[in-house]
Formats: sequence, structure tokens, C-alpha cells
Amino acid sequence: MPPEGIDSLNADSVKSLVLSLLQRIDELSDKNNSLQATIDELLKQISALLARIAELESRSGKPPKTPSNSSLPPSSGQKANVADKSGRKKKCRKGRPGVARELCPNPDVTRDFFAERCDCGGKVPLKGQVLAHAYDHVEIPQIKPRTTRNNLYRGECSCCGKTVTARLPADMPPGSPFGPGIVALVTYMHGCQMVSYSRLTEMLEGLFGLKISEGAIANMLARAAKPFAECAEAIHETVRNSPVIASDETSARVKGKTHWQWVFGAATGVAHVIAPTRGKIVPIQFLNGAKPKVWISDRLPAQCNHAEEHQVCLAHLIRDAQYAIDDGDTVFAPPFKQFLQRACEIGGRRPNLSDSTMKAYASKLERELDRLLDLEPTNGEGRHLRDAIIVDARDKLLVFMRRRDVEPTNNGSEQKLRLSVIFRRVTNGFRSEWGAKLYADLCSIVSTGRLHGRSPLAAIGDALTGRLKAATS
Repeated sequence: MPPEGIDSLNADSVKSLVLSLLQRIDELSDKNNSLQATIDELLKQISALLARIAELESRSGKPPKTPSNSSLPPSSGQKANVADKSGRKKKCRKGRPGVARELCPNPDVTRDFFAERCDCGGKVPLKGQVLAHAYDHVEIPQIKPRTTRNNLYRGECSCCGKTVTARLPADMPPGSPFGPGIVALVTYMHGCQMVSYSRLTEMLEGLFGLKISEGAIANMLARAAKPFAECAEAIHETVRNSPVIASDETSARVKGKTHWQWVFGAATGVAHVIAPTRGKIVPIQFLNGAKPKVWISDRLPAQCNHAEEHQVCLAHLIRDAQYAIDDGDTVFAPPFKQFLQRACEIGGRRPNLSDSTMKAYASKLERELDRLLDLEPTNGEGRHLRDAIIVDARDKLLVFMRRRDVEPTNNGSEQKLRLSVIFRRVTNGFRSEWGAKLYADLCSIVSTGRLHGRSPLAAIGDALTGRLKAATS
């Protein structure tokens, strides 16, 4: 509106103009508030993105984690091809004299062959001939299943006239026609050698002429669950009452979900448990109120505070120290790794060391550890490792120097889980809860049997007949 038009406005026109201006101001104010809220939200997002960028940039310089500097399994590492950088021909190993197979000391059959005629046609007399050469021929005879028909007769009592039927034989009860030897073999081939049901039926028919369906195999394993569970419970009781227990865990698949297989090892038994959690509740329920003297494991929180003392695995710490070295720490991690390797080396020589020598070594290692923990690492990984030792593991490194029944590493537990890892990769897990429970009990039986010098097949057979349960109780 031009200035000369303002003088011609009346009161109503001015009022209308003022109201329209106020309305316009309110609209602009609301729009301004909306824009300010959008700006604040964008600033928050920018702040979060900047923090994320800073985090990623800090990680970009980190060394990759490998089996040599972390807890990654050896199978995840990449093995490079061996190349001769010098270009020279690789020297072959020096040859050694061949060794023939030794003759069997107690052959089942011995056959003697004597010279009869010479090439010239002359007859060679039997008297005076001496042994010139002997060799063994080994062959497996055809294996056939042995079937026993049990006929139960009945008759009338000569005294009262009552009909009496013969008693059932205790060694061959009715029901399944397959004896404990066949059950042990099927369980061993499926659980220890990872042979599937379909391949088992083919193998049993091809090797032994024994026709068994896949359903019969499943029923066979289901019936074995009860004696296996009784034997495994006896093993669990032996382990939980042991003074030293070593524990570890690995993942397992049950009905398409991730579970965890735990192992609890002692000097006289090994217990396996498959549970749906990796939490502390699993060892608590396993111990059932028992408290061992020493617990050996890694630094997983679920593995802590179950015994009077805790020995952490030095092998895990050596790999953690190597990762800090790879990340660039030059002050704390290198000497700490050497300290751990020295401690493990002394632990391996304990059978040949006297108690006084062990005390001297322990005192020296304690002083060395105090000196190392006073060092200031040069990067974050080194500081993280040092602070973790100070806060939670200072008194858990050298327990094995005071107790000869404690190992400095937890490698034994990892070895006991190795076959279970292979089983998981071959079979992709279990389709039922009872199958997982049966396999855990089978692992307990086989591992405990090995401790007592039994082969896996023999341990399974002993569990089916109750002999292994009696030996562990």
C-alpha cells in the first residue's frame, strides 16, 4: 500500500489490516518453531554420526584378529601357500632305512611249506630244511550277526495243575531284538564318528549283513538314553565333588536355535551339559551347592566366582597380549607375553621340580608381575589388558604355582570340546531336546572312559551294562 493510501483508511480497515498482520505473524512463528525443531533434530543426528565416524576411524587402524592373537578357532585362520623366496631348489629330507611290519607274535593259523623239487627236476629231501622266510597274511573273516532264538515253554504243575511258563532269560529280555553290542556300535558310529542314519543302515548291511531301518536306529538311541543318563549323573556327581574343575563352552544348535555345550573336567571324570544359555546359571546348577577348591577357565564372567580360587587360562592371555603387540604396544604387552610364556614353561617342568624350587620360582614370578603392572602401555589395547589384569585377574595368574594339580592353561577343556565342534559342523545340530541330552551324556561317558583307559566303544558298552557307572561311583 502506498503511503498516501494510509491516510484514506478508516478505523475498520485499519483493524482488519492489523488482524491479518497478526495472523501472518502467528503463521510465521509456527513455521519458525517447526524449522527450529527440525534443525535441533538434524544437529543431534550430526552429533551421533560424528561420534560414529570417530569410533570407526579409531578402529580402522586396529590389527585383524586371528587365531594367534585372539580366541578365534584355528579353522578361521587363513594359511598362506609356502613359497621359496630364494628361488633355490628345496633340499629333501635325508632318507631313512625302511621298516617292515613286525610279524604277529601269536598268529591264529600257521602254515608250513617245504621245498619239494629243484629247477633241475631233482627231489629235495624233507630232512635238514631250515626256515628261509616268514610273512603274515592278514584278513578279516566275514562277519555275520549271531541270532539266538529263545523258546519259552509252558506246562502244567504236577501238584496243583496250574499252567506255568518258563522264566524270561535275564541276559536276553524280550522287546528289541538288538543286543547291547549292536546298540554300542550304532551309538559309537553315530555319536563319535558322525555317521548319519541313512549311511548307518547301508554300513550295517554291507559290513555285517544286518538290516536295520532308520526308525529302528532312532528307537535304539532313544532306549539308550536312560542308561546313559544314569551313568552321566554318576559322572556329574564325581566331577562336582572334585577339588579342581576346568570348564569351557562352545555353541551348539538345538531345534534351529543356538544353545551352548559346557564341559566340566576333573581328574577322574568329565561332564558335558547342553543348555540354552551361556550364563552363570549353568555352572551354578551343575555344582548344585558344591564349591571346589580351584576353577580353571578363561575370563568369561559366567565362569568366575564358582570356587575358592580361580586359575585363568594363560594361553588366552598370551593371545590377548599378542593382539596388543600387533596394535602397537611396545611397553607392557611384549614383556607380559614373555612373562606368561615363562610361567607356562615352568608349569610344564613341575614334575621334575622340588617344592622349595617351586616356591622360589613363584616368588620371582610374583615380583616380576608387580613390576610389569606398574608399566604404562603405549596404546589403548595395552592399557585395556593391563587394567583388566589389575582389576580382576591379579590373583588368578599363578595359582598353579601353589597347587600341582592345577594346570596353567585350559587347553584340556578345549580339546574335550573339539569333537563336539566337528559334530556340530557335520550334522548342523540336533532336531530334538532328547537328542541333545543323549549326545551330552554320550560325551561325558566317552571322555570319562578315556581318562580310565577305555576306548570310546568299550566305554559305551560299559555304560549300557552299568559297568562304567559302577567304576565312577
